[in-house]
Amino acid sequence: MNEGRTVAAEPRGDLTVRTIAMPADTNANGDIFGGWVLSQMDQAGGIAGVDRAQGRVVTVALDAMTFIRPVRVGDVLCVYTRVASVGRTSMKIDVEAWARRFCTQMREKVTEATLTFVAIDDEGRPRPIPQDARASPG
Repeated sequence: MNEGRTVAAEPRGDLTVRTIAMPADTNANGDIFGGWVLSQMDQAGGIAGVDRAQGRVVTVALDAMTFIRPVRVGDVLCVYTRVASVGRTSMKIDVEAWARRFCTQMREKVTEATLTFVAIDDEGRPRPIPQDARASPG
């Protein structure tokens, strides 16, 4: 699963979402759905995007995603985000998902992606992103 990819020893970015993988999130084989992991990553990217854009954002793109390791029931999924670039109305946010294995302190990177978000106004139209990055409220 990890052909030609270097797995970082430590997460890059800020811990943005942390949640536990539950039995309801599994497929018929008992593995956590990749779509569930992607949903958590999209939520984390959206949180980071709202902080940076100082308002509403929508997801418009996702680069390729490769699952490096599976997520299992009971694992704590930790999603880290880092704003990679900011344009006039859009931004790219690097997102990494790590699993802290059930009943251990072992942590493994499970996947990563870069998501693109567009800042929007109340009518859903693209709006400029403030170019001065404000401090994240945490």
